[in-house]
Amino acid sequence: MAAQRPVAGVAGLTAATPRVGRDGALSLRVERRGTRSVLAGCRWTMPLQVMAPMALDDAAAVVSMLNPTGGLVGGDRLTIDVAVGAGAHACLTTPSATKVYRTIAAPAEQTVRLALGPQARLEWVPDHTIPFAGAALRQRVEADVADGAALVLVDAFTAGRVARGEAWRFALLDSALSVRDPGGWLLHDRLVLRDGAPGPGLGLAEDRRYVATVVVIADTGIPAFADDVAALDGADDVDVGAAPLPRRGALVRCLAADAPALVRTVDAIWAAARRRVLGLPALVLRKP
Repeated sequence: MAAQRPVAGVAGLTAATPRVGRDGALSLRVERRGTRSVLAGCRWTMPLQVMAPMALDDAAAVVSMLNPTGGLVGGDRLTIDVAVGAGAHACLTTPSATKVYRTIAAPAEQTVRLALGPQARLEWVPDHTIPFAGAALRQRVEADVADGAALVLVDAFTAGRVARGEAWRFALLDSALSVRDPGGWLLHDRLVLRDGAPGPGLGLAEDRRYVATVVVIADTGIPAFADDVAALDGADDVDVGAAPLPRRGALVRCLAADAPALVRTVDAIWAAARRRVLGLPALVLRKP
């Protein structure tokens, strides 16, 4: 193996040092212990970190993931791996929205891999992403869902710092969701926006600046969940609808006029998924 090259003028540093704090990794393992789900394994490297599990729900281990550096910058490479063991229940969230800052270099990259064992339950409910003007983000979320397992997955973003007049001014947003089970593919959904607004046309943002996708995979409760989502449509500040997947699930799209409408509607969709699919009441997360 070739020796690392020292950085000129800085004693003790090497050429690899600039990547410190740029290549973040987070690995979580949740297991069932008796009647409870516990965080059985946890490792991270900056700029990823987790807070101690919270006792907010009798069923789930609730864990908050965060980036203490304040957001993502161009060239960051983050990897998150979550394994939920057989019969365990995890709820993963963030303390606030994720900011993606302007870059003149490579995009920020984030890869999320979720693995659900038999009868496992996972709620992936981070706050939305805010790409600043000139930002570039490439994100991949991949889930493997075992037979009998249930997944609730939220992926939401804004058009930018809307109040500052920066709507749709990011350079790149490339986001893909992939879900599989032992029978094969359940969903592959990809969105790529480059250099400006997607336009007002049918099937695009339709002048809404807050967007959410929710994926629910389960063996029971999907038709009732879709009916609950349909009942949410009709408000002046939100457009929302659900469509069944070929098997085991539903895909929900939400377009909102502002952040309060987005948060309100995503919370209602999540509550419906908990009620119909998980058989649980809504979970109120304690956030500032």
